[in-house]
Amino acid sequence: MKNTGRLWRWLALVFVLSFGALGYLGWQIHLEAPPIPKSVATADGDVLFTGEQVQRGQQVWLAAGGQQLGSVWGHGSYVAPDWSADWLHREAVALGDRARKEMRTNTYDAQSGRITVSAARAEAIRGVAKHYADLFGDAASLDKLRDQYAMTSMTVPDAKDREALSAFFFWSSWAAATDRPGETNLSYTSNWPHEPLVGNTLTGTAAMWTMVSIILLLAGIAAMLWLQGAKGHDEEQAEPPKADPLFGATVTASMKATRKYFFAVAGLILLQIGMGAITAHYAVEGQAFFGIPLADILPYVVSRTVHTQVGIFWIATAWLATGLYIAPLLSGHEPKYQKFGVNFLFWALIFLVVGSTATGWLGTLQRRGVDFSFWFGNQGLEFTSMGRAWQYLLFVGLILWVVLLGRALWPALKKPSESRGLIAMVFLSATCIGGFYASSLTWGQHTHYSMVEYWRWWLVHLWVEGFFEVFATAVIALIFTRLGLIHTASANRAIVAETIVFLFGGILGTLHHLYWTGTPTSVIAVGAVFSALEVVPLTLIGLEALQTWRRSRSREWLGAYKWPVLCFVAVGFWNTVGAGLLGFAINPPASLYYVQGLNMTPAHGHAALFGVYGMLGIGLMLFCLRGLYARHLHADGLLKPAFWGLNIGLAMMVFLSLLPAGIYQASQAISKGLWFARSPEVVHGKFMEAMVWLRVPGDVVFAVGGVLLAVYVLKLLRRPAKAVAAQVRRPAAARA
Repeated sequence: MKNTGRLWRWLALVFVLSFGALGYLGWQIHLEAPPIPKSVATADGDVLFTGEQVQRGQQVWLAAGGQQLGSVWGHGSYVAPDWSADWLHREAVALGDRARKEMRTNTYDAQSGRITVSAARAEAIRGVAKHYADLFGDAASLDKLRDQYAMTSMTVPDAKDREALSAFFFWSSWAAATDRPGETNLSYTSNWPHEPLVGNTLTGTAAMWTMVSIILLLAGIAAMLWLQGAKGHDEEQAEPPKADPLFGATVTASMKATRKYFFAVAGLILLQIGMGAITAHYAVEGQAFFGIPLADILPYVVSRTVHTQVGIFWIATAWLATGLYIAPLLSGHEPKYQKFGVNFLFWALIFLVVGSTATGWLGTLQRRGVDFSFWFGNQGLEFTSMGRAWQYLLFVGLILWVVLLGRALWPALKKPSESRGLIAMVFLSATCIGGFYASSLTWGQHTHYSMVEYWRWWLVHLWVEGFFEVFATAVIALIFTRLGLIHTASANRAIVAETIVFLFGGILGTLHHLYWTGTPTSVIAVGAVFSALEVVPLTLIGLEALQTWRRSRSREWLGAYKWPVLCFVAVGFWNTVGAGLLGFAINPPASLYYVQGLNMTPAHGHAALFGVYGMLGIGLMLFCLRGLYARHLHADGLLKPAFWGLNIGLAMMVFLSLLPAGIYQASQAISKGLWFARSPEVVHGKFMEAMVWLRVPGDVVFAVGGVLLAVYVLKLLRRPAKAVAAQVRRPAAARA
């Protein structure tokens, strides 16, 4: 107990210091972000753009699809160009021999707020601006290019908005090429993207911190293996009981109410798979699906938004439902009106998912403008695209979930027991899940784009990859202790120690997403170091999962939990391969400099998001359903092909298609520049289109696995009411 108390103090210290450093660096990003000029003009006073246009252009791009329609500074989708790199190259080509000198020289005057450009550069800027006005309008000469970019005609209907959009794209490329004040050959984005025409090459700082991160990774893995080996000789392995300790546990009214959450999860998985297939096909036919003009009612921007957003929805729903199911099981306490709260939260979530998806779709189709998009439609930000009004509702819903979870766990939190530390970790991580979603409410319509990205990664990295993972890990530890697979005292120590290691690297590891978003070079240093340390604990998760699987085969009754446990084993595998191996392949600055915005990122993203968080959600769902329905009513024969279909299909998708495509694009980015790796010449070249078609077999296998999983769940839905697991007087937690 003393050791555990010391670990909790270390956890508090790591938490406070890490967030203090992250907050301090956020303030530095705010201070040193690329300035938004009051005007861009020639020496003669001919104004090309105003600061208001730059800010309006940011809103216009986000309302038109934003990160679902190409990318800026590397973050976004992959069919349309990175607009920063595209503008940069077009302007450099137009300027010719003068490009490097004119585009690297910082002519921003802080007192007047003006960027001054030469007459020749002004002419080049006007030419590129016209190209974008025609592209986002309806110029017939660019119909083929729009199709290659999966863009619809008149993406931005208003001519003034198209002019403002050009102003924003110019500013993002200006920041990418112009030297910082007092620096030589170092732009605001640390010379990203790679563009030889303007002297954008990898900096010495990025190269140095890449070497440091590799050394730290190797040292961290060696230390972790040494500590793990020492622990392995000291720890006594748990001997599972002869009978299932959870068999016959009381299924309370609120626990029964969670069943509908899991049926919704099955439906959302199918929706995500369908939208993923359509989105992937748009890389070949930009506005059609096998000849059907689907983009008229479901453009790429919408299908990709739904695909990414629904993935977060169903994973979060599975985890939220698990918390609501397991809380009364752990405490033996069913609070008054708990069932009402669980039901209310479910229908509120359904309203939010359906409502935000519908308003986002209608807003995109009807081009309702920047205000509608920000408040109700599609904010244009990857993984957090729903309108601000829907975000407020989701925040309220998450706080309600924390309250429901806390009131059910409270008796177990008050009562001294070996498992109280684990239960406390579940509740604390749940509180962080609810509270830290507030980071999605920090930016506004006029927030500087560098700060929008800073806060967005608080949500995507810390909320999803941080606190949700701690919550799920604590829940799994509790499940295994209840099943007798691990000792409670060992689990208590292990969960706090693993959380310390994970958050030590994970909190400041957030910064590796921000190397090239107009941030100071200190972000590269800190992000490189801590993102390397973030990978260290992932190297052993696969081994721990395998050991758990071996222990789970020691009793015949544990066969009932075979597929939930195998899902957790799969989580360990994908944590090591998807989050660890593929993650570190792109995280070091020297690597990310060339591959940000290329298919190396979705290779890592698919393997980590579905392989880790998706399989974790499915495993938790299967465990809960095992307790909600009598054992003989489960169609376990469907779970074997479902499990292997999902995992083999995912592996085929990643290693036969996305990863080779990303490596090929990376070679083009290194040799010619990012603009070329994202150009139609490459994206719609023979190799890349072959990679899209090569994804089909994996997609089919994956889809079959998803359908079989949904059939398994829906078969339970069709069972009569008496199919619910038999109840006894006292829950298992109370008997324990």
